[in-house]
Amino acid sequence: MSAPHAPIQRSLLDRLRQVALFEIGGLLLISPPFVWLSGVPAVDSIGLLLILALMAALWNGAYNTAFDWIEGRLTGRTADRRPWPMRIAHAAGFEGGLLLMTLPVIVLWTGMDWLTALVADIGLALAYTVYAFGFNLAYDRLFPIVAPTPPLP
Repeated sequence: MSAPHAPIQRSLLDRLRQVALFEIGGLLLISPPFVWLSGVPAVDSIGLLLILALMAALWNGAYNTAFDWIEGRLTGRTADRRPWPMRIAHAAGFEGGLLLMTLPVIVLWTGMDWLTALVADIGLALAYTVYAFGFNLAYDRLFPIVAPTPPLP
């Protein structure tokens, strides 16, 4: 049995656009409730969320590229054709990995104890998981992966 062929991947510019739009949208949607619910002063919250957004942007590019590549190798399917259960696994895996990286930053930045920071980070992860699911579905519909046109002879 031969392995499925490797499907087309998003270009670097497409991936950069995806990451930038995701992080900007996330900051606009998630920052106000975080400031209100966390009790952390607005300036400190915004600074923290910018740091977390930078971490998330780097993780986003690496995670999505790796996930798309592995999924493509195993299934022969492009990311824009991902079924619902795989989209849920994709969003949960992204947020789980990010939570492990961001928890120590939240503790150090805010002075919260580990448990309070974990609750805050889980709240952010849950909010971003829902957001990531919807964002990636919309992004894949708005910007489908197209095969490059072959060069003219």
